[in-house]
Amino acid sequence: MEFVDLVLRYLHLLGFAAVFGGWLTAWLSKRYKFNAAMLYGIATQLATGVVLYGLASAEGDANHAKLGVKFLLALLLAVMIVVPWWKRRARVAAGHFWAVGGMVLVTAAVAVFWQ
Repeated sequence: MEFVDLVLRYLHLLGFAAVFGGWLTAWLSKRYKFNAAMLYGIATQLATGVVLYGLASAEGDANHAKLGVKFLLALLLAVMIVVPWWKRRARVAAGHFWAVGGMVLVTAAVAVFWQ
């Protein structure tokens, strides 16, 4: 079971890397557009996060407040990334773009610093 947990955590981190790397790539290219890396990364994070939460709850060592905040932030990020993608927008507003980048960093900070 520990191996499954480690694989899921690894995939969860790869999802974060895809979202943040996609955002960073769009920022450095000066095109405020959400790309496929961000879309698939947030989907990976949501899927693996839900499974990791289920495993942590089954073992009895889940911090429900922390995981609830992380799920809410990930769900908001998913909506903010998927809706413009779904509508095939060439660009998003600068504020929307920067809010997504900030929320990605806040979500990572919650994961790291909230014990």
